[in-house]
Amino acid sequence: MYSHMMVGSNDLDKAKTFYDATFQAIGGKPGVMDPKGRLVYLHNGAVFLVTKPIDGEPATQGNGMTIGFAMKSTDEADAWHKAGAAAGGKEIEDPPGWRESGGQKLYLAYLRDPDGNKLCALCRG
Repeated sequence: MYSHMMVGSNDLDKAKTFYDATFQAIGGKPGVMDPKGRLVYLHNGAVFLVTKPIDGEPATQGNGMTIGFAMKSTDEADAWHKAGAAAGGKEIEDPPGWRESGGQKLYLAYLRDPDGNKLCALCRG
């Protein structure tokens, strides 16, 4: 359904430190800067980008928005969470762990990136 995800950043150097750490923790590669000045991450057939807003206004996080990253295992989710927290992310919500909702069992780990975007590592049980 989705072709890509993109978030805004006011500090691409901080964003690169954070996202490089989280993607490398789950077997991805560091981001590369494209000709338009955007950080591009390719992993498991998905595309994730980080950019300064093209309208010149400050980047802000979406209220109520969460970007979820699919994880292969709880260990991978924990590695993502630990790397992100150590690289400038903020731990939010409950600690990483299993949650049950609507008959589904999900392992969730939440962070906010350095610009305040809400992110979630999700492993289905």
